[in-house]
Amino acid sequence: MTIWQPDPTLIRRPAYLSLADQIARAIHDGHLPHGTRLPPHRKLAYDLGLSVQTVSRAYEELIRRDLVSGEIGRGSFVQTMRREVEPPYLPERLGELIDLSILKPVCEPMHLEELKGALTWLGSNLPSSSGLSFRPNVVFPRHRAAATEWLKLCGLNVPAQNISVTNGATAAMTVALMSVAPPGSTVATEALGHHTLIPLSTYLGFHLHGLPVDKEGILPQALDQACQGSDIRAIFVQPSVINPTAMLMGSQRRSDLVDVARKHDLAIIEGDVLGPLVDAGLSPIAAIAPERTLYYTSFTKNTVPGLRIGYLVAPDRYVAAVANRHLVSNWMATPMVAEIATKWVTDGTAIRLVEWQRDALLRRQAIVREVMGEGSYLTHERALHIWIPLPDNRAEDGFVAQARLQGVAIAPGMSFRTSDAPWRPAVRVSLGSTTENELRAGLGVISRLLISEAEHLLLAI
Repeated sequence: MTIWQPDPTLIRRPAYLSLADQIARAIHDGHLPHGTRLPPHRKLAYDLGLSVQTVSRAYEELIRRDLVSGEIGRGSFVQTMRREVEPPYLPERLGELIDLSILKPVCEPMHLEELKGALTWLGSNLPSSSGLSFRPNVVFPRHRAAATEWLKLCGLNVPAQNISVTNGATAAMTVALMSVAPPGSTVATEALGHHTLIPLSTYLGFHLHGLPVDKEGILPQALDQACQGSDIRAIFVQPSVINPTAMLMGSQRRSDLVDVARKHDLAIIEGDVLGPLVDAGLSPIAAIAPERTLYYTSFTKNTVPGLRIGYLVAPDRYVAAVANRHLVSNWMATPMVAEIATKWVTDGTAIRLVEWQRDALLRRQAIVREVMGEGSYLTHERALHIWIPLPDNRAEDGFVAQARLQGVAIAPGMSFRTSDAPWRPAVRVSLGSTTENELRAGLGVISRLLISEAEHLLLAI
């Protein structure tokens, strides 16, 4: 059987990485389907005029990218059906690597001091109910009351009984999806959306339908058309800057999406983890369609990562379902962390940290403009990241690998892709996960990679 072969005339230095990029591109383009056996190292080396060591390093790089599996005694095989979806970010920072892969707010020593102070306060003021009770209805009424005040800053005026306190945004999103999307149903979302949705759809048994987007997000007409041929029960959107392309959905687009959702009786899940950080004067979708929108926000992306508490707002029709699914999946949010959140909301610490974050992001965005110029990326002045479409459809995996070899970690755009439609390779770069000096250095590496051929930047093997 004849299979696709690498083109030796396209091999550049470092040869192993160039070869790996060619094979990765062939896998992504469908020329090498799942299960294809790759040529033995020695044969491919002979065919391409390379050393066996070079081919071995290329195969090792493909195994690292989870595109190939090596089986002792049988050979190397294309592996495109992953058992588990890997996160787009590094699970831990390695050595001297500048980690621009993980999305987090800007943090300085004062954030840790704020947390230490809150824990000291908690040691003297912990209510017995927060330490000793198993009953959420005993622990959380006071916290839900504080949540109503915070949600007003997010543009929502909702009764306390419609609010669930959760262990952050991921718990809120999971409970919301469990409440509106039964197994076998379909959830529509942005074609470039939340990376956690992809594994969640597998674990919870619903299907994902990625819809075309423009500079304001999902196209309402595309949603309308999709609803006519699929069992779409809900739509998941991130309209306020936290989405991969950092777009901000305008008021008319929000209203148009609501019209389509009402026409087809869809539930809407609105992820708004930046909350009051994005002070654009736009009403949340939940304020436009309160009867069908489950809205969640949290504190980890706009105050400090350790404050893992979120608020999930549900319409009356879903309140019981949300409460029951929260009980079976989490029982209740961690009471002692909720105590800190409530204290910070009521004494003004939380909004003060949000305002500090706004100023910090303005400085980071200025560094981006200084190093990257204008026009080669997508972002927003309140965004924690930039989205960089790659020029000339350069191989995404190869670009990420080249950045790693230069000491910079970035997130591959493929991790956010929920649709099989053709798309332009891209990467996401976090702005808040390092110091300003490291950010400037990391962006410098990325900028040079964007405008230079890889062989001029990297040493040969």
